[in-house]
Amino acid sequence: MKDMLSFATLKRMLLLGSGAGAVALVATPAAAQSLETQYIFNTLSFLMHGFLVMWMAAGFAMLEAGLVRSKNTTAQCLKNIVLYSIAGIMFYLVGYQMLYGGASAYFGGFSIWGAGDVPDAASLEGGEYSAGSDWFFQMVFVAATASIVSGAVAERTKLWAFFLFVVILTALIYPIQGSWSWGGGWLSEMGFSDFAGSTIVHSVGGWAALAGCLVIGARKGKYGADGKVTPLPGANLPLSTLGVFILWMGWFGFNGGSQLAMGTMQDVTDIGTIYINTNLAAAGGVVAATILVTVLYKKIDLTLALNGALGGLVAITAEPLAPSPLLAIFIGAVGGVIVVVTVPLLDKLKVDDVVGAIPVHLFAGIWGTLVVPLSNDGASFGPQIVGIVAVGAFTFVFSLVVWLIIKAIMGVRIDEETEMAGLDKSDCGLEAYPEFGTGSQRM
Repeated sequence: MKDMLSFATLKRMLLLGSGAGAVALVATPAAAQSLETQYIFNTLSFLMHGFLVMWMAAGFAMLEAGLVRSKNTTAQCLKNIVLYSIAGIMFYLVGYQMLYGGASAYFGGFSIWGAGDVPDAASLEGGEYSAGSDWFFQMVFVAATASIVSGAVAERTKLWAFFLFVVILTALIYPIQGSWSWGGGWLSEMGFSDFAGSTIVHSVGGWAALAGCLVIGARKGKYGADGKVTPLPGANLPLSTLGVFILWMGWFGFNGGSQLAMGTMQDVTDIGTIYINTNLAAAGGVVAATILVTVLYKKIDLTLALNGALGGLVAITAEPLAPSPLLAIFIGAVGGVIVVVTVPLLDKLKVDDVVGAIPVHLFAGIWGTLVVPLSNDGASFGPQIVGIVAVGAFTFVFSLVVWLIIKAIMGVRIDEETEMAGLDKSDCGLEAYPEFGTGSQRM
């Protein structure tokens, strides 16, 4: 995320010059009040944008609940509320200090995060914010990464195996690679730029999801011996559509809050620009995906249009401030095209991604990170490529090892009978749509 601006120079200027004593008597209280106001607005930005990102958890839950079959809907909702809770606890116990502890260029320290005391207003230099608001804002990003994995491995993964993977993902995998850039580590020193996390958040979730899909395998009946792909459509597309709109709205917090400040006119203006570019990129993704699907299949697939929006949003996340509106539309449109092209590619490779999380978050995330230098003069392609490869290799290998260890210890896949009946009955004991179930009666 972008660095904070410092106002220490301005403060010193107020105290220098002839008659410094008289100026100090008048200017120091005013300057302190101004800096305290900045502190308040910066903190408010973290909290306000943070709860928008938290609302994305509902978007992921609704998107996934609509794209799985009815017999797995309850389990999918359960996974999303539990993973959010695990992410919060692990980021408190380990993750935040691992990400921002600054112990080395490769990872932070092992310690429980502490909020600290409220700073003295007279000691403020500009750009500060409350530690608690920063922790909350960073925590909801971690939960978003875990949600990406949830949808990809749906309908055939043991719940407790998934929850165990989330513990490792949120406590170690995410914060270690995040410390390389956002924590001031070696990628940051190299010049790698990822404003709000196309790679650091989204492609990490995509790589972890890919590793999980490879270890767990495809759902029964998805791929035939002759290579035929059998569609397994979701139960509630209106619910998925609602989920995408919720995610779209939450993305304004995701990208807008990554400005990391709201205490100056420039910051507020920049946030407005970020909102515009974020919205236009999503729109570009929808339109491009819809046009391409129509050309290829002669019919419009709603799920690809929905994922086109998400692909556009992921793509613009690496740099939502610098592009012109037209460039933002282009970046988002390419993200939507990438989704349409890579969904059937994964099917050819027999990688069963239930919700299309890998095309959206991994492939569109790589694209968005790669094209940052098109609009950001401070970025160059070399560090962007190094960052994409380094984060991808680390996340995929670490995730693959974790999935394999979990498989050896407790197994990762439900048995065939449970898969046929659905996780709702076997693991949850509750059906999401009981009135439509076999043999049930409507009260």
